Amino acid sequence: MYDIVIVGSGPSGSNLARLVSDKYKVLLIDKRDLCNESPTNRRNKCCGGLLAPDAQKMIAKLGLGMPKDILVDPQIFAVRTIDLTNNIERLYQRFYLNMDREKFDNWLVSLVPAKVDKKFNTLFKGFEEVEDGYEIRYVSNGKEGIKKTRVIIGADGAFSKVRNSLSNYINSPIKYIAIQEWYECSNHIPYYMAIFDEEISDFYSWIIPKENYLILGSALRPKDDTLEKYNKLKTKMSEFGLSFDNKIKTEGAYINRPKKNSQFYVGKDRIALVGEAAGAISPSSAEGISYALKSSLYLAQSLEEGIDGFLDRYKRKIYGIKGNLLVKNLKSPAMYNRFLRQLAMKSGIQSIK
Repeated sequence: MYDIVIVGSGPSGSNLARLVSDKYKVLLIDKRDLCNESPTNRRNKCCGGLLAPDAQKMIAKLGLGMPKDILVDPQIFAVRTIDLTNNIERLYQRFYLNMDREKFDNWLVSLVPAKVDKKFNTLFKGFEEVEDGYEIRYVSNGKEGIKKTRVIIGADGAFSKVRNSLSNYINSPIKYIAIQEWYECSNHIPYYMAIFDEEISDFYSWIIPKENYLILGSALRPKDDTLEKYNKLKTKMSEFGLSFDNKIKTEGAYINRPKKNSQFYVGKDRIALVGEAAGAISPSSAEGISYALKSSLYLAQSLEEGIDGFLDRYKRKIYGIKGNLLVKNLKSPAMYNRFLRQLAMKSGIQSIK
């Protein structure tokens, strides 16, 4: 009988496991084979691998120092913003850490104490309520299994099975498909490129340099000529002198975009959600690591006083996250309304010449 089963060992799940391990018997599960340095079923997170200032602040707040081998060249101090709809571009100073996302996740998992049980290469199948808690079902290395627990934590991302079992898709954030492809690139660019084009997406696209590679990605509406629009983006960006000939790999994943605070949902009874599973992700930039670390910290603090009443304490603590998401949604029209964006970019305020 576990006290807590955490489904998903991304930043929110692994951080929570690390923080609550002293007090509870914990099981951490993930579909990725994180213990194997050369997994045969590698599932990399579809992520640009830029650590934003808010996420850097949370790492500092947690008292952690990130190993340098997680970082990759080049380190980025500017964003080249290209508005294809309005045919205008600007360069803005920003401070991101360019990193290897897989190494970042593995580093956070390595901080989880040995006393936490870990089941990787394990697919969470569902749960049912039983006396004194829940029974979770999973498939690990091809074998079905069952474990009992008092508490379930959904840290399993945008397409969270834990959340879907609770809310039956009600009040879920808008879902996009993030597609990104890696290309060999000998011409290094010293900035991150953010691309706005209403023909492609009502969200945004990106180009990120990563060592000897270039990542081209876009957040696209599902079932809306997704691949056709991605290929159109590729054609348009080729006109900027970028080469997309030598493709190395393709990655894809669902991402959430919460447009209403009611879409930020943290669970019920003894089942809680953290990170993107809860809908905690920026609706303006899709940055999620800071929210993952913050929500898992708040949940760990709520569990510190015991399991009884922990969800009510958690709901009180996350008011700050709700307020932050509200501000981000108020900010979004200036980024995603073509006329407001045109006014902001034409003004040249805060841009670098």
